[in-house]
Amino acid sequence: MSDISVFGLKTRAERILFVIDANSQMLTDAKGGLKSYKIIKDEITDMVGNLSAGTLFNVMMADRRNSKFFKKQLVPAGQEVHQQLIQWITPINANARNAGLVEGASVRRERLDTLSKDATHEDILWANQPGNDTAFMTQLAVEQDVDAIFFIAGYHRGFERVRRRLTDQEEADWIRFSTTRKYQDQLAEHEKEVPIMQNRINYKMKVINEERRKKGQPDRVLDSRWGIYSDYRELGLEWETEHPGWRPDYFLESREIEKYFKKVVDILYTNKGSEKPSVNVILFLAGDEEMRKEWEDQLDDYTDFFRGKYRIIRGLAEISNASSSSETQN
Repeated sequence: MSDISVFGLKTRAERILFVIDANSQMLTDAKGGLKSYKIIKDEITDMVGNLSAGTLFNVMMADRRNSKFFKKQLVPAGQEVHQQLIQWITPINANARNAGLVEGASVRRERLDTLSKDATHEDILWANQPGNDTAFMTQLAVEQDVDAIFFIAGYHRGFERVRRRLTDQEEADWIRFSTTRKYQDQLAEHEKEVPIMQNRINYKMKVINEERRKKGQPDRVLDSRWGIYSDYRELGLEWETEHPGWRPDYFLESREIEKYFKKVVDILYTNKGSEKPSVNVILFLAGDEEMRKEWEDQLDDYTDFFRGKYRIIRGLAEISNASSSSETQN
């Protein structure tokens, strides 16, 4: 059993999972770039170094639904494994040219085992949307058989809406719309422009980074959540021919997602006589990044459901002053 403090959020546990967002959005200038991310990695390695010998832990790097685990299973804390963790985590997001996690031998999309036949489970897996991704990573973390979880994320709105599959009628309506001559002609023109837009993005980034290097600054990292469709907006570029429209979104509401996780927790913990894990969230935002009250309320409900706490930290200055794990003694 160890006392744990991560950026001021405290608990006491003996089976701990640290989940660190490795998405490129964590490295943007507005969040402090590579300096801020190094502080995050140092916070976790310092905390692991101060765990009681024998406390079980693991670290997971998460990039949307891709993940990379430090060890295949929880391992006891100790000096040797602490040094292994430092060596393992140091290269991750250490430079702007290799931002995020790229699928490979050690990076994969894990399977979710619990309630695999449930309709909500299938909806979570169906779409790549922020709410679906958060639900996916929450279940993946809860399935690790731990009693405390710390998420350090650049995006988290707790139990938010999850994009669901279309009904037969909704699918038929979409097919009728997307197969019209007008839609197909505009889509064809837009797709011709995609490589041109990518070249424009590449050129603008080249100019920006050449200027930054002259000033001794690291390369700029774009958010890139939606690839080219995030990058062009961030750089202030415009299309000659806009995309004609995407498949419509239909959602399961947040209360339905909470009910689903009540069933997940019952299967994995409550029905076995164990308490649900404490899930804590450190949400790392840019200084001027929007955080609506309704989103924070959802995050509050989420951490309350899991007997945890949350904290919102903005930018390099705040995260530099928020570190607390190095001072935690066990």
